[in-house]
Amino acid sequence: MTEQRTAFPPLPSFVDQATISGMAAYDALCAEAARDYEGYWARLAREHIAWKQPFSRTLDEDDAPFYKWFGDGRLNVSYNCLDRHLIDGNADKTAIIFEADDGMSTHVSYRELHEKVCKFANGLKSRGIKKGDRVIIYMSMSVEGVAAMQACARIGATHSVVFGGFSAKSLQERIIDAGAVAVITADEQLRGGKRLPLKSIVDEALALGGCDSVKDVIVYRRTGGTIGFEAGRDLWLHELVASQPAKCEPEWVDAEHPLFILYTSGSTGTPKGVQHSSGGYLLWAALTMKWSFDIKPGDVYWCTADIGWVTGHSYIAYGPTAVGATQVVFEGIPTFPNAGRFWDTIARHKVSTFYTAPTAIRSLIKASDVDPKVHPKNYDLSSLRLLGTVGEPINPEAWMWYYTQVGGEKCPIVDTFWQTETGGHMITPLPGATPMVPGSCTLPLPGIMAAIVDEAGNELADGQGGMLVVKRPWPSMIRTIWNNPERFKASYFPAELGGNLYLAGDGAIRDEHSGYFTITGRIDDVLNVSGHRMGTMEIESALVANPLVAEAAVVGKPDATTGESICAFVVLKQATPSGEEARKIALELRDWVAKEIGPIAKPKEIRFGDNLPKTRSGKIMRRLLRVLAKGDPVTQDVSTLENPAILDQLSTPA
Repeated sequence: MTEQRTAFPPLPSFVDQATISGMAAYDALCAEAARDYEGYWARLAREHIAWKQPFSRTLDEDDAPFYKWFGDGRLNVSYNCLDRHLIDGNADKTAIIFEADDGMSTHVSYRELHEKVCKFANGLKSRGIKKGDRVIIYMSMSVEGVAAMQACARIGATHSVVFGGFSAKSLQERIIDAGAVAVITADEQLRGGKRLPLKSIVDEALALGGCDSVKDVIVYRRTGGTIGFEAGRDLWLHELVASQPAKCEPEWVDAEHPLFILYTSGSTGTPKGVQHSSGGYLLWAALTMKWSFDIKPGDVYWCTADIGWVTGHSYIAYGPTAVGATQVVFEGIPTFPNAGRFWDTIARHKVSTFYTAPTAIRSLIKASDVDPKVHPKNYDLSSLRLLGTVGEPINPEAWMWYYTQVGGEKCPIVDTFWQTETGGHMITPLPGATPMVPGSCTLPLPGIMAAIVDEAGNELADGQGGMLVVKRPWPSMIRTIWNNPERFKASYFPAELGGNLYLAGDGAIRDEHSGYFTITGRIDDVLNVSGHRMGTMEIESALVANPLVAEAAVVGKPDATTGESICAFVVLKQATPSGEEARKIALELRDWVAKEIGPIAKPKEIRFGDNLPKTRSGKIMRRLLRVLAKGDPVTQDVSTLENPAILDQLSTPA
C-alpha cells in the first residue's frame, strides 16, 4: 500500500506559458509515443537537431541490446550547440556568465564561445588529435572546461571528463582504460578561497605508469601557481591557441559516433566507462532543457553541478548551449565566503532557473538555522521561476523548505530522476503540467516506458515495491561500457530479466492512486553520497591496500546532509584498537582513502573489529552491517553466522 500525499499543482500562470502546458498535452505526447514509437522519436529528432545528412532509419534493434538511433544520419554536436545560434542571429547573446570563486563574473557571448572553441579545436588538431581519439579532461568549473569538451566534439575526438576531486590513481585508471592520447588540465583550481592542485596530480598519475598513450598535456593557466613542466609533453593552453584560426570546420560524424565516455563506479570496484552517442544524446539533452526546465529565450539558467559528472555534461556543457540559453557557470562552493553564496548569486545575476542537489539544500537549511543572516529570505530571489533537484531523491522536508523559502511557493520543483547511463532526465514532473508531490519524481517523460518488476522480470501492480526498469530503448541511453560489452549486457540487460529490460539499479514503488514513481534506493552495492555514485568494492579495495588493514567491508547509512554516508568496518593486521588509538588510525585510513580515490570517498565512520560477520561458508553478511551502521537492533536470523559475538564489537564507531 502507498499513502496519499499532498499534491501541489503548477500555478495557472506557469501552465499558460509552458512548453508542455497541462496534463492533456503530456498525455497527448505519451499517446503519440505509444501509437508510433519510432515515428515519435523521428519527428523530435528532425525538429530539434540540425543534420548535415538526414537519417533514413530511426531505431536499429538488429544487435540488441546494442541499440542504434538515427544511425546513418550525420551531424556535429558542437555545430548544434554554437554555430546554429550565430546563424539564427543570437551571436551576441550571453552564453555563459562565469561566476568565479572570488565572486568576480565574466560574460561570454555565443560568438566569443564559438571563437574560443574553434581556436581550441584547431590547437588540438595541430597536435595531431583527430576523430576517434580519446582525450581526458581533468579540470575544474570554467569556461575553458566547457570549451575543452566542445572542442573535442567539434573535431570528433571522444572526451572523458574526470572530476577534479579524483586522485592520481583514479585518474591513471581512466587514462589507461580510455587509451587517451592527451590530457587537458589546469595548473590549479580555486575552491572556497583555496588553491587545489590539478597539474601535479596529472603528473603523479602519469608517473604511476601504463599511460604511454598520452602524448600531450595541455595546461590552462588558472592561478599562475608554480607547477612542473615536462618539455615536449606539456603545453600551455594560451600558447597553443594564440596563433590558431578563429574558425574550425566541424567534423561531421555518424549519429552513433561516441561523443564521450564518462566513468562511473560499479559494484565490482572497476570504474565503468559509460559510452554515449552523439545524435541520440544531443536530442535528449536539448529536449529535456525545453520540457523539464521549460527554458525560454530570456531565462538565466544555473546548474550548480560540476562538469566532472553527467549533470555537468547534459545540463551545462551541452543541453543549455544546444537550446541557446544563457547560463551561469559557477567555480566556487555554496558556503564561501558564506552560506548565502547561492542566494547572493541568484540575486546578482537574476537567475530564473536553479538546479541543485538535495545535499546542498539540506546543508543550507542547517546553515540558515545557525546563522539567520544567510537565510534565503534576506536575498532578492524574485527572478526565480523554476527550481530543480538532481543526484538523489529529495526528502519531503527539504522539498517543502526549497518550495516555500527559496521559491516563495510560486516556483515548480522538478525532482529529476536519471543516471549517468540514461543521458538525461527520465522521470520528473513537467513544470507546466504535473502536480508535484514532495519526495516523488512523479511520472516518466513522454516516450520513456518505465515499469517496476520483480526478480523474474514480471511487472508488479501499483503499490508494490520492486526494481525499476525501462521496457523500450530510448535515444540517449548508454550504448555500451567502453571496451567491455559483456559487462554492459550483464549490468543493464541481465539475462534473468529476459535480456530486453534496461535495469536502472534502483528500487522504486508506484503510487496506487496517482501512478507516481518514488525511488526507494539502490539495489546493488553502489553508494550515493551527495549525488556522487561510488562502488563499495572500490572503497574496500582502497582500504585493504593500506598496510595496516587485513579486511574491510563498506556499507551506506542514511545521512541527513549527504543522503547517504560511508561506513567502513575494518579488521586490522594488529590487535583491534580502542580509544585514542582507534581514532588516530581511523583518521589515517580516511586520509588514505582520500589519496587513493578522492575526498568524496572518505568514510564518515570507521569501526574496528577482530573479524567481520560471516557465514560458515565465509560470505560477509552485509545486510547485518547495514543494520549496525544505522544503529538499529539486529532482529534478523543470525543462525548462519560463524561468529555472532562480533556484532557487539562492531556496533560502536571509532
